[in-house]
Amino acid sequence: MHSNHLLLEEPIRMASILEPSKASFFPAMTKIVGTLGPKSRSPEVISACLAAGMSVARFDFSWGDPEYHQETLNFLKAAVKSTKKLCAVMLDTVGPELQVVNRGEKIIELKGDGLVILTPDKGQEPSSELLPINFDGLSNAVTKGDTVFIGQYLFTGSETTSAWLEVSEVKGDDVVCVVKNSATLAGALFTLHISQVHIDLPTLSDKDKEVISGWGLQNKIDFLSLSYTRHAEDVRYAREYLSKLGDLSQTQIFAKIENMEGLTHFDEILQEADGIILSRGNLGIDLPPEKVFLFQKAALYKCNMAGKPAVVTRVVDSMTDNLRPTRAEATDVANAVLDGSDAILLGAETLRGLYPVDTISTVGKICAEAEKVFNQDLYFKRTVKYVGEPMTHLESIASSAVRAAIKVKASVIICFTSSGRAARLIAKYRPTMPVLSVVIPRLKTNQLKWSFTGAFEARQSLIVRGLFPMLADPRHPAESTSSTNESVLKVALDHGKASGVVKSHDRIVVCQKVGDASVVKIIELED
Repeated sequence: MHSNHLLLEEPIRMASILEPSKASFFPAMTKIVGTLGPKSRSPEVISACLAAGMSVARFDFSWGDPEYHQETLNFLKAAVKSTKKLCAVMLDTVGPELQVVNRGEKIIELKGDGLVILTPDKGQEPSSELLPINFDGLSNAVTKGDTVFIGQYLFTGSETTSAWLEVSEVKGDDVVCVVKNSATLAGALFTLHISQVHIDLPTLSDKDKEVISGWGLQNKIDFLSLSYTRHAEDVRYAREYLSKLGDLSQTQIFAKIENMEGLTHFDEILQEADGIILSRGNLGIDLPPEKVFLFQKAALYKCNMAGKPAVVTRVVDSMTDNLRPTRAEATDVANAVLDGSDAILLGAETLRGLYPVDTISTVGKICAEAEKVFNQDLYFKRTVKYVGEPMTHLESIASSAVRAAIKVKASVIICFTSSGRAARLIAKYRPTMPVLSVVIPRLKTNQLKWSFTGAFEARQSLIVRGLFPMLADPRHPAESTSSTNESVLKVALDHGKASGVVKSHDRIVVCQKVGDASVVKIIELED
């Protein structure tokens, strides 16, 4: 498996480029988050998305009601059952998103050099001269010369679906803008983004809380994507809110960095959050184009060193309407992998795109090819140096397991874990082989009933690069006698054989607890 792992410093053999890509059970180590919507919500399409490589389903509450999303989630559960592929659920909040109120879904034509008024009067009918918005404080937030972007669903940068406005004057509560380019706005939702201006709205709105405490609690969501995270306090507040909802106290919070404010407080946000989503659509508007790649590289490096999953968005926008990505997009996906991202998030491409399954499959193939030339040796040395000495007990075991696996050319690392932390630490060192995370359920009680934990921990590793979870039989404890561990190991190996990652005479690195000690052992499979 490792002979085809090249270092980027080596010249890439032309033969490897001309060889067709080989399909495998794990399409790629990098994970794919797919947004489910009108074009991707039937059980058949969701099943195909899971088979193509989607491991996290995102539910975007910027549009659609809880009943609609519940029906989609029920279809997802049926698809998981039929395909036998695990899938985590991510709830994406609306946050302080500015929107044009267009209930009648009128098509609005904006003409370059014309004037348009943004008004907080939601009762007004939208037109090419007047756009009602959902925020009362816009006139206090902007000044003459500020830049406002407005677009349908997402900012593609395409001058047909999004417009660039410049504030001309503020008249009472209304804001008069000059339209900089002609555009046709169609659909129910156009978002507004004001470049580098603070919007005085809560990060977790009352509507968000309603959705989380209703739909989110009912469905025990695995991840909360906190839109427009601007301060570490936003994450702390969201965590405190989730902790009051019992079953959601284990839900991981992914901070979505969407503007300069979030970027300024990135280090503190990273410390508080469980993971980061780099929302490059909005950030690409706030940042000068020449700075976007620098932000991506710096942010991914920080996430990698902290051992927290990083998710990159907006990679193959053109596949919303086309079967193939552009050359720039294909390169962009590969660069996100080489920069160290854990997962690629697809938004409009799967939500309303014409080719949701093909998009997931294409992105997965590009990720798999990029992983072959990922410079693991350099990355490993850099991570060990960054962590420094003395290492913590767990960190030392994790890095040693990865080092051993690479030295003996192991085909897989098997890690027994109950919280998932040990497996995530192994994945932090980016081994070139898959990490099979065997989650051992734990028994817990709230004085009223007994229940097993483990399903949450297993699904939450579905967003971490290289981690492939498997839920063990609760009758086998994670740190019991050697005989019970051997039987769980056999189940894990059988799973590996069935999925094609393990075969006769392969070497396997096993990381487990024996009593109070953590043990890394190397085993060689017989016929």
